[in-house]
Amino acid sequence: MSNQRPTVAAFDFDGTITRGGSVAAFLVKVRGPGAVAAALLEQAPAVARAAVVGGAAADNTKEKLFMRLLAGVPADEVERAGVAFAQEHLRRRLRPETGARIDWHRKQGHHVIVVSASPECYIRPAAELLGAQGALATRLAVSGSLLTGRYEGKNCRGAEKYARVMGWIRSQGLGGGQPVLWAYGNSRGDQRLLQAADFGIDAGRLGRFGRLRRFPRLAELEHRSGNAPAGRFTE
Repeated sequence: MSNQRPTVAAFDFDGTITRGGSVAAFLVKVRGPGAVAAALLEQAPAVARAAVVGGAAADNTKEKLFMRLLAGVPADEVERAGVAFAQEHLRRRLRPETGARIDWHRKQGHHVIVVSASPECYIRPAAELLGAQGALATRLAVSGSLLTGRYEGKNCRGAEKYARVMGWIRSQGLGGGQPVLWAYGNSRGDQRLLQAADFGIDAGRLGRFGRLRRFPRLAELEHRSGNAPAGRFTE
């Protein structure tokens, strides 16, 4: 039996696997552009503050937006919309360099997971389309058969991303082997996970101006045939 440590590769979704965000586009698919525009206009000051402050302010603002737009919507309707949206969004917005990186990990026999603060209803089918073994995302609460608009548990960002990845590793029976962890992200919501990983990779496009600038960039790996960044990390 091989004593080689298992490897897990965790990828953020918005801005890492895909170009730009996805939440507003998904809400438009479910509720239409008029309803989404009105909700965003109503919450414009809170949205602007959340973009600057982040953290709990961002979590609360997003939940209020979901409550405004998704409360009372049938859960099965949103699930169906999530499957269709995942296909369309990946077709239009997938970053080829990240897609190639996912394929590289899969070919190495690594466990690939997608971990995102976006709703699970489309992150899960997107992860399946990408060939990932797991999808960890923000869950939307259901009462009866209708969404409440609230989170079920926590918004999957920051420390929650790290906690969810560790929980998934244990659930797969990989915890005892202390797996090697690669983590890919593009924003401050990914920083905790990248800090904890054996190999944290900045997949953002801001370079030295980005929040994750102290981490090696995805472009650096493309010139090393997928190996760990030279001189930066050791297993």
